[in-house]
Amino acid sequence: MTNKILLFVALCFFSIGAVAQGTLPDVSLKSIDGESINISDYGKDGKVTIFSFWATWCSPCKKELNNIADMYEDWQADYDVELVAISIDDQRNATKIKPYVNGQGWDYTVLMDVNEDLKRALNFQTVPFTLVVNKKGEIVYQHTGYVEGDEYELEDKIKELAEEGEE
Repeated sequence: MTNKILLFVALCFFSIGAVAQGTLPDVSLKSIDGESINISDYGKDGKVTIFSFWATWCSPCKKELNNIADMYEDWQADYDVELVAISIDDQRNATKIKPYVNGQGWDYTVLMDVNEDLKRALNFQTVPFTLVVNKKGEIVYQHTGYVEGDEYELEDKIKELAEEGEE
């Protein structure tokens, strides 16, 4: 019985980590300005890219993106990183996204996944959800949830990835 429980736990860990493999899917989303952007293109620009999935109704999501905003300019200068904030708000709430982003003054690319196509392709369940893609376009890190200070763990990861390209 103990072996079956251990096997079940191990399988759960493997399925949770399944997202953090491979490359970005070929999914197009609209920016808050209506521009169509293919997500897989982010893996081809030679930058470390952070994808932060959020929603206007998600307080931890907004807190995380606001805390990252305080550090983002330094991250861009120090690590040449790009952050893409992807809202999973549905079509009914999509009209709230642009005014909220403009009110926050976020200096991020903001995309809308109103049909949750990208969310389904990446197979995650809840926001906040963060993915990091290395300079080769490979998904190398994922994190679900937000606790104050998680942005420092994220910075450690992007610093490590930025330094890999310098070796």
